[in-house]
Amino acid sequence: MTQPVHKTTPSVSRRASRGRTPSGRPNPIDEHVGSRVRLRRTLLGLSQESLGEALGLTFQQVQKYERGANRIGASRLFDLSRVLDVPVTYFFDEMPAEMHAASPRHMVRATEDPPEFEDSLMAQRETLELVRAYFRITDAEVRRRVQELAKALGPAAAAE
Repeated sequence: MTQPVHKTTPSVSRRASRGRTPSGRPNPIDEHVGSRVRLRRTLLGLSQESLGEALGLTFQQVQKYERGANRIGASRLFDLSRVLDVPVTYFFDEMPAEMHAASPRHMVRATEDPPEFEDSLMAQRETLELVRAYFRITDAEVRRRVQELAKALGPAAAAE
């Protein structure tokens, strides 16, 4: 005797269960984590290809992770933290508080998309190149002076 198959309507849409926004865009948290991967990779001077090789991935997979198009699982995040020499928490550092509402557990209850992820200043190529150049300065006193110069050239100095 066969049992009747009862189809139930899931309370969570497939998109939400995959962690995407209702519009189908990548989750802002996944985008943030990906931008932190890109930041650290760039600061270390690694190409997407070399990072991929260290992880046993293609550079296309690294690209997808960095864009947030593909989610990074816990074991892969652990591998990334070891290869990039950072704690796992690094990938969540500097995440805006309003982005916390974009977690899949909150999205189930949300009726509209969470705030869109905006590229932070730290994710911009210009910033990354500047930081890399700064850390290539071996003399600590010179680095301190460069930092003071940058502060002096900022908006607070322009207002004087």
